[in-house]
Amino acid sequence: MGRYVVRRLLQMIPVFVGATLLIFLMVNVMGDPIAGLCGERECDPATAAQLRKEFGLDKPVWQQYLTYMGNLFTGDFGTAFNGQPVTELMGSAFPVTIRLTVVAILFEIVIGITLGVVTGLRRGRPVDTGVLLATLVVISVPTFVTGLLLQLLLGVEWGWIAPSVSPEAPFAELLLPGLVLASVSLAYVTRLTRTSIAENRRSDYVRTAVAKGLPRHRVITRHLLRNSLIPVVTFIGTDIGALMGGAIVTERIFNIHGVGYQLYQGILRQNTQTVVGFVTVLVLVFLLANLLVDLLYAVLDPRIRYV
Repeated sequence: MGRYVVRRLLQMIPVFVGATLLIFLMVNVMGDPIAGLCGERECDPATAAQLRKEFGLDKPVWQQYLTYMGNLFTGDFGTAFNGQPVTELMGSAFPVTIRLTVVAILFEIVIGITLGVVTGLRRGRPVDTGVLLATLVVISVPTFVTGLLLQLLLGVEWGWIAPSVSPEAPFAELLLPGLVLASVSLAYVTRLTRTSIAENRRSDYVRTAVAKGLPRHRVITRHLLRNSLIPVVTFIGTDIGALMGGAIVTERIFNIHGVGYQLYQGILRQNTQTVVGFVTVLVLVFLLANLLVDLLYAVLDPRIRYV
C-alpha cells in the first residue's frame, strides 16, 4: 500500500504541472489585465508600463509561469491587483467553501445513498417510480432556478431562513445553500446507488449469504452495500473538487464570499494572480480526492489490493 501511495504521488507531479500550465496559459489569454485594473479609463502608457513591470507582466509567458511555480513552492501565490496577497483571500474564502462543500457532501451521502438503497431494494414499486421522477425533475431544473425559488419561498415569502448568508457563514446558515449546491449531484448519487444495488442484488455472493441464513440487515450492509458503493464513492470523490469550484452560482445567490465568489471577481476584473492561485489549489483538491477514492476501494472491497 505504501509503495502504491508513493507511486501515485509521483504520478501527480506531471499532472499538476500540466494542469497549472494549461490554466496559466488560458488565464493569460483572457484579456489585458492592466486594462481591467485601470477600469473604464484607459491607463496612460507610463502607468501601464509601470504596472506591467510591478506585476511581472512585461516578461514572456513561459518566464512568468516559471516564476509563479518557483514562488508557489515557497507558499507565495502572488499578490492581487488590489495589493492584497492571494493567500489572504484564500484564508477567508476556502474555510467558507469547505464548510459549504461538507454540508453538500453530507446531503449526498445521507439522502442520496439512503434513497438509492431504498429504491434499489424496491425496484419497480411506487416508491421507486416516485423517486426516479423526483430525481429527473431535480436534474432537469438548473441550479440557479432551484436556488432562487427556495430563497424566495423560504427566505422572503415565509421567513423561515435569512435570504442571504452572513459573513461568518456558520453551518446552520449553510444548510439551504448546501442542499441547493448538492441537489443535482444528490439526484445522480441516488440513481447510481439504485442501479448498483439492483444489479448486485442478483449476484451469487448475495444469494449465498441469504442461503446461509444471515440476517437481512447484515446481508444488505456487510455484503450488498459495500460492493455497491464503489461507483458511488468514485462519483462523490470526484464531485468534491467540482462542488468547491462550481459553487459560483450558489455563492452568488446566497451572497457567500467563498471560492466561487473570489473566482468570479477575479475573472470579472481579469485578476490573473487570483484566478490562477485559486484554481491551482482546486487542482490539488481534485488530485488528492482521486487518491483517497482509490484507497477507499480497498476498504470497501477486500479483493482489491495495491502493491
